[in-house]
Amino acid sequence: VAGTVNLSLLLVAATNLRGREGTDTITGAHAAVAEELGPSLALLFAIGLLASGLASTSVGAYAGSMIMQGLLRRSFPLLVRRLMTLLPALAVLAAGVDPTRALVLSQVVLSFGIPFALIPLVRLTSDRSLMGADVNRRLTTALGWTVAALITLLNVALIYLTLT
Repeated sequence: VAGTVNLSLLLVAATNLRGREGTDTITGAHAAVAEELGPSLALLFAIGLLASGLASTSVGAYAGSMIMQGLLRRSFPLLVRRLMTLLPALAVLAAGVDPTRALVLSQVVLSFGIPFALIPLVRLTSDRSLMGADVNRRLTTALGWTVAALITLLNVALIYLTLT
């Protein structure tokens, strides 16, 4: 759901706001949508962003819960899991950090996790003793390692560009 909403928001913005100044922030994009497409669509834009964020947060909380239960044999009550995802965001907002900057930095931090998921995935799915007949073919494994290396290099570049 979140991916569909994000794609829809991107398509609306790319189609209607191309070349407009001030759309590099959430507030600016909302104002531009209101001016260009009307207040009703601006409200839908805001609701779409909120729904996308809530859906993403719930998926993250659920995935974290499954990891804790499956790998670490620990379980937290639902309220604690929700607070663990909500409190950092509230702390950032309470500290007065620019929301757009916080969003970009959060995505940079999240990008750290991709190699930690992708590298074990390629390693495990290319292990014949583990996967048996379902083992990756050599081409698939080579492509997987290439993608993992490329993503890791892009993450290093992203971190460098974000911090400088």
